[in-house]
Amino acid sequence: MRKFNRKYNELRQIKVQICEDHFAEGACIINLGKTSVLCSATIDSSLPKWLKKSNSGWITAEYSMLPRATQERNIREITSGKKSSRSSEIQRLIGRSIRSIFDLSLIPNKQIILDCDVIQADGGTRTASITGSFISLSIAVSKLLKRKILKSNPIKNYICAISCGIVEGQPLLDLDYSEDSVAEVDANFVFSNNSGISEIQISGEKNTFSKKQLLELYALAEKGCNEILEIQKKILKNE
Repeated sequence: MRKFNRKYNELRQIKVQICEDHFAEGACIINLGKTSVLCSATIDSSLPKWLKKSNSGWITAEYSMLPRATQERNIREITSGKKSSRSSEIQRLIGRSIRSIFDLSLIPNKQIILDCDVIQADGGTRTASITGSFISLSIAVSKLLKRKILKSNPIKNYICAISCGIVEGQPLLDLDYSEDSVAEVDANFVFSNNSGISEIQISGEKNTFSKKQLLELYALAEKGCNEILEIQKKILKNE
């Protein structure tokens, strides 16, 4: 039995709070069940050195977890002196996902930095970060358009993400930590609204998996992402 009597194809409750008074150009707190992530979008005039002479802008992401985001306190990465391989991999995923639906040529000489800070972790922090980052990015871009700093909208599509997995032989949508920690197969899907898939990450944690199981996970993820995309649209309708 899943927590809160969730069905195998049911998302956890999703709540998004727009941070109106945040210093960043766009910010929100996204809650996916007990998982909570602060996502902010900052417009910066500096570019990576390798883009200095191009006509393109850039989007990058940084991901971190607060020390007591988990049941036991984690050491801050700045204290250990280096970024963990997990954090580095997740922030690269966030950046790739958001860039896949963004026309960088429309923000020349600008960089958008997406900061994803996990307040509480109960599974799905990377997928929540992608979903929340898109909302924060959209708010920031909307402000630039209203101020006529941008002439046209560089966002080509909506994008969101969700996790799936196989636990005790059962495909499940949106794993919490208790499920993710024992999953035989673990997957993350990143879907756009109408232009297809941005990324799929899937691995057999304890067993191999079949094509049939892969398609079952895909169907679950597609259903979940369609629901999340509708939530994003409602939130951003008046922004």
